[in-house]
Amino acid sequence: MKSLNNKVAIVTGSSRGIGAQIAITLAEAGASVVINYSSTQKSADKVVSEIKANGGSAIAIKADISSPEEVKLMFDSAISQFGKINILINNAGSILYKTIQDTTDDDFDKIFSVNVKGTFNTLREAASRLENDGRIINFSSSTTRLMLPTYGAYCATKGAVEQLTRVFSKEVGARNITVNSISPGPINTELFTTGKSEEVINRLASMSAFDRIGEPVDIARIVSFLVSEEASWVTGQNIGANGGFA
Repeated sequence: MKSLNNKVAIVTGSSRGIGAQIAITLAEAGASVVINYSSTQKSADKVVSEIKANGGSAIAIKADISSPEEVKLMFDSAISQFGKINILINNAGSILYKTIQDTTDDDFDKIFSVNVKGTFNTLREAASRLENDGRIINFSSSTTRLMLPTYGAYCATKGAVEQLTRVFSKEVGARNITVNSISPGPINTELFTTGKSEEVINRLASMSAFDRIGEPVDIARIVSFLVSEEASWVTGQNIGANGGFA
């Protein structure tokens, strides 16, 4: 029997990149998966089709996670379709490369609305609507362990996500729900590679112990462990998944 048979997972921002690979990996393990997207329906439908072609179960739901109302409707739709929710993966996020001096109020508000408020909104729903013995994984970043110019606002959002993770793990622990965060290093996705030269990518790759940047499947495998029964004693933790990058 597959390890996640009869489990239902919501993966935010899963129409492409790391989120898409996580959704596919969870479906391969037997979970029914909600592919959440905010704008790229075509990409979301492609992930759903791939999962179904491999014998899995998935639906695509459009929702802007920075909107409490849309998050609530996403949970409503997931429960209406599958009857319950066991797993929440907060993968959706945005990034900003600006010095603190050059970061505008609008820049700051936009990145916090997705990375922090979006995570907060889904956690608030999950507090009462996730099944007992559930699993929640939030996404931070290994950049919080470094001091990289132009990452100020982004790192601030991810630091906030790590704190939400720790506190929320204590708030829902009585229901045997685990809550952890993952901090990837550089990963070979469109979000990471866009705007970077080959020289920059190679330099970042050389910072890992394995002289490469990560692949989405590297992160998906860690997610698979954290949502498994074997990880039931791991909660309130931030897992560095960066190949020794930081």
